[in-house]
Amino acid sequence: MDGFDDRLVSSSLPQRSNALSNKITRVLSASYADLEIREVLRTLDAKQIQNNAETRRRLQSDVQKDVLECNGEIVKEFGQVAEQLKRIGSTIASLNRCCEEMRHHVVAARQENAPVLEEASTLLVQKHDLETKKQLLDAFKKHFIVSEEELIALTDISEAVDDRFFAILKRVKQIHTDCQVLLGNENQRLGLELMDQSSRNLNNAYQKLYRWIQREFKTLNLENPRISAIIRRALRALAERPTLFQSCLDYFAEAREHVLADAFYSALTGSTTDNEQNPMTKPIEFYAHDSLRYVGDMLAWTHSTTVSEREALESLFISDGDEIAKGIQAGRDSEPWSNIDDEAFDGRKALDDLVNRNLAGVARAIRQRVEQAIHYHEDPVLTYKIANLINFYRLTFTKLLGADSSMQETLSALEESALRQFRTILKDQVASIQADLNGPPPTLHAPEFLNDALNQLAALLKSYHSALTPAVSRAADFQPILDAAFTPFLSACKTLAHNIEPPGCDIFLTNCLIASKTTLSPYDLVTAQDSSLDSMLETHVAALASHQHAFFRHTSGLHVLLVALAPFADPKTPSSSLLTIPSLPAFQPDSLSATSQTLDAFLPSALMDATEFLKELGSTKLSAEITAEAAERFCADFEFVEERLSAIDRAREEDEAEKGVEEETLPLRVIFPRTSGEIRVLLS
Repeated sequence: MDGFDDRLVSSSLPQRSNALSNKITRVLSASYADLEIREVLRTLDAKQIQNNAETRRRLQSDVQKDVLECNGEIVKEFGQVAEQLKRIGSTIASLNRCCEEMRHHVVAARQENAPVLEEASTLLVQKHDLETKKQLLDAFKKHFIVSEEELIALTDISEAVDDRFFAILKRVKQIHTDCQVLLGNENQRLGLELMDQSSRNLNNAYQKLYRWIQREFKTLNLENPRISAIIRRALRALAERPTLFQSCLDYFAEAREHVLADAFYSALTGSTTDNEQNPMTKPIEFYAHDSLRYVGDMLAWTHSTTVSEREALESLFISDGDEIAKGIQAGRDSEPWSNIDDEAFDGRKALDDLVNRNLAGVARAIRQRVEQAIHYHEDPVLTYKIANLINFYRLTFTKLLGADSSMQETLSALEESALRQFRTILKDQVASIQADLNGPPPTLHAPEFLNDALNQLAALLKSYHSALTPAVSRAADFQPILDAAFTPFLSACKTLAHNIEPPGCDIFLTNCLIASKTTLSPYDLVTAQDSSLDSMLETHVAALASHQHAFFRHTSGLHVLLVALAPFADPKTPSSSLLTIPSLPAFQPDSLSATSQTLDAFLPSALMDATEFLKELGSTKLSAEITAEAAERFCADFEFVEERLSAIDRAREEDEAEKGVEEETLPLRVIFPRTSGEIRVLLS
């Protein structure tokens, strides 16, 4: 045993030595930065252990003791936890039993209540369907059904036409339009019934609107035809029934026609049709002192009234024209079977037509009175001025109402009547003058009837010059007036001239033409007639110049010499022919000397005698021009005679020189010594 112990001791010594060295090595190799070591050191430090041999020897056993104590406390606490878990387990088991019991109860209750729940679900679904249907029905009634109160406001005549009426009317029209959607379903009964009901309601509403507008027109202040906004709105709405709309316009036009006719009568007489005097009116028939003023005042009043009428109605047909056109087109679309003109609605044309119809009564009254004024007198100038005045207003009304208006037709007829009366008066004047043509005036001046005609023509030209006639056709349009007011009188002057011996006839016609040109020349629209007068005047002036020239030739005695020298006028006449001239009677010394003396006696007073010859000519300037032309021609004749006489003398000298005649013949130029230069000086 001792030996065993010794071996055991001897064998354990190296092991202890190794373990110790290993521990020392581990301790030395440990890092003090290690958290575990630091924690151990902190724990030892907390125990306040004395660092001595006893403490070091008992450290491990103390530590192990502490560990065992801690473990014991932990086991004790886990025992308490186990107790708690047991209690919890029993509680859970109890809960599971309760839940199972409840599950059994629920299953049993579900089996018992399943029919009730199923029925409740069915009822909820039915409730939802009913609510949906109710909403649809409410929406349908709200959109398609008109209440009884609204129907009364829409169709009852005693109810007012106001904004509420038009709102209901708009809604009913929308219902009628939307019913077409219902007709697309398989069951069309509802759509047909609603459309039929809405159609009846609309017809009743439009009938109410039609009667209301007629009542309003009856109470409307027709002296001031401005249509109120509510009536304009009613007319716009009624346009969807074109027949009723046109009937309202017809009624309005008829009422306005009577009112305007009465107003025209009041403007003429100063009193109404009921014989009530209007102190604010100046009667046209009282203040118009002549027919022109009378006609002008009537037409001016009519024009002013027409402009006022258009301005009053423009708000309906121009401002609201598009809406009326849409309404009428909608009416045509909804009533394709009705006999309505398919022409598109034109607001301006409708306005012109209505104003034209309103003025129909005034147009008839004007036509009657103007025709009386035209045929009342026999003054052609006044008649023509009336025709021009009517033409002015005819063009004005054409621009205002169009070319097809009754006023335009009336004024065209009156203008034609005035021109016809004008031509008739002129024809009567010409016939009267032609019947009394006794002879021209002794002074050969323009006759009195021509002067009167020219005065009339001047007045006519002045009146026509101020007329609104297109510049292109002014001359052509006035030519018939010229033919009626001037040409017959000039022809009468030509007839008178046939009974006058020349040159008196030319002087007379020249005076007539000068007077005519004096009247016509200021006006460019008679250029053609003025040119014709110039041509005729040139003809007669040429004839007077020829007469004046003949006067110079015969009075001076030069005519005899010119007649004798006429066969020898050719400058190339041979000398042998020239030698025969002195043997002619006119060139005998006595005869040639007498002619020279006659010429000498004529020259001093030649111009005075020639002027006296044209003393009846109305223009001294023209007389001087004619005399100057005749004197020039006379000087040319004298130069011819002078040249021929000189040629004869030269031919005789040559002939005598050839024959050797010693006794010279007396030259003709000695017997007839005057030169052309002297003649020109004396006649200048």
